[in-house]
Amino acid sequence: MLTKLSKIQVRPDLVDEVYKTLLDAISDGSLPPGTRITQEEIAEQMNVSRSPVLQALRLLKKDGLVQDAPGRGLLVAELDPEWIGNLYQVRGALDTLAAKLAAERKADIGADIIAAGRRAARGKDVKAMVEADIAFHSAIYRASGNPLIFETTQLHWVHLRRVMGAVLQSAGQREAIWDEHETIAKAIKAGDVKLAVKLTDGHAVLARQNLVARLNEVLGSDAPTDKQRAQRRAS
Repeated sequence: MLTKLSKIQVRPDLVDEVYKTLLDAISDGSLPPGTRITQEEIAEQMNVSRSPVLQALRLLKKDGLVQDAPGRGLLVAELDPEWIGNLYQVRGALDTLAAKLAAERKADIGADIIAAGRRAARGKDVKAMVEADIAFHSAIYRASGNPLIFETTQLHWVHLRRVMGAVLQSAGQREAIWDEHETIAKAIKAGDVKLAVKLTDGHAVLARQNLVARLNEVLGSDAPTDKQRAQRRAS
């Protein structure tokens, strides 16, 4: 059974709107792994024609977020902890490079970003938590002065924000993450390159370990049985 999706008003950038709505639903768990989706049902719920839905689904399939279902329609792709761990290693290396370059420039990441992140961490809105984390790291990417870092990491965030959505719903150390973020930001602003690199590398390694461990726990407790999988495909 497809989760209830918001209706979208007709506009020129309809494909992007449908894509973003579906991406958000996949990221925050509203559309969990294994959910069967069809063009018709999405179009009806969003109050749009099937054409932009088809194009949006093609983009999601290209991103690896949905896959062909047996018979008809698509399935939301399952989460793979090992693959996500590998992806996080690459992102961690880019984060460390960005922090080094930003510290060389003594960039000010902004106290407002930290404050917004802490507010999100204290709330219950998983999407807001994910967006706050993305905003912090994106600020460092931009501050690095190397536009290729920001552009490259955007491909990673498509998948990472989905995993973060899966684990943040039950994670218990959200405030600690922002303590680490604030310490990194201070090192960058002070121009302490070695410390910024050390803190960012440690943050990335710990985040990867925690993320993969929590994801394995979530999948272990929430993984559907063969019978449930069959029911999803048939629904």
